[in-house]
Amino acid sequence: MTLRIIVAGATGWTGSAVSKGVLDAEDMTLVGAVARNAAGQDIGTVLGREAIGIAVAETLEEALKEPCDILIDYTKPHVVKGHVITALNNGVHVVIGTSGLTAEDFAEIEKLALAKGLCVFASGNYSITAALMTRFALMAAKHVDDVEVIDYASAKKPDTPSGTGRELAERLSAIRKPSNAKPVNELSGAKETRGATIGAVQVHSVRMPGYLLSCEAVFGAPDERLVIRHDAGTSAAPYVAGTLHAARHVRDVKGLRRGLDQLLD
Repeated sequence: MTLRIIVAGATGWTGSAVSKGVLDAEDMTLVGAVARNAAGQDIGTVLGREAIGIAVAETLEEALKEPCDILIDYTKPHVVKGHVITALNNGVHVVIGTSGLTAEDFAEIEKLALAKGLCVFASGNYSITAALMTRFALMAAKHVDDVEVIDYASAKKPDTPSGTGRELAERLSAIRKPSNAKPVNELSGAKETRGATIGAVQVHSVRMPGYLLSCEAVFGAPDERLVIRHDAGTSAAPYVAGTLHAARHVRDVKGLRRGLDQLLD
């Protein structure tokens, strides 16, 4: 069966690469694209290819007039939740590539997805190597008590922590052993220097020029430490394969599923 795909944020840094990936996939058809800055233009020519007869929609509601199986969203933190709800209410599965959703947002999304008998797949990072970082960090957390997460990004990244860092902290919190560190609320001085507490893990975000996207889990044990780190390059290409892999499996379950590493087996 050919999967009918709409990409929201289809002209963005990652969205454009994903859109090209959908066009090139033998088992997928791009039936719609959403991008306000290119509304009305042919998505093929916008992507630097031949025209394909599909005009870029200004809104998701407009794009959903075309029958669709899956929405892939690479938009903005303030837009993505509304897109997910709209898609679910229209009987469409969703793959979320946009960061910025909170635990409360995901709880609401899961409730609606279950009610509609649909699936939403979300991952903080769709790079296969980033998924391996998560997998290895979860393995280490079963054996080393203390872990903290540091994420790095450019000064212009709009959300903090990154989707990768937040998801990693949440996943680690579910399995980590009690920390040996003094609880943050018992410290004196500027407690903010210990970072934000997400679940049971301290998370630190660096935002400044000179950084692209990196995330690391730092484990500490007596007289040794372990750092498991992922560094992204300047291309969005690494995220395409993982995103399309998630799209191929999003209909396998109902409700909310998180973490590309869960699809690696």
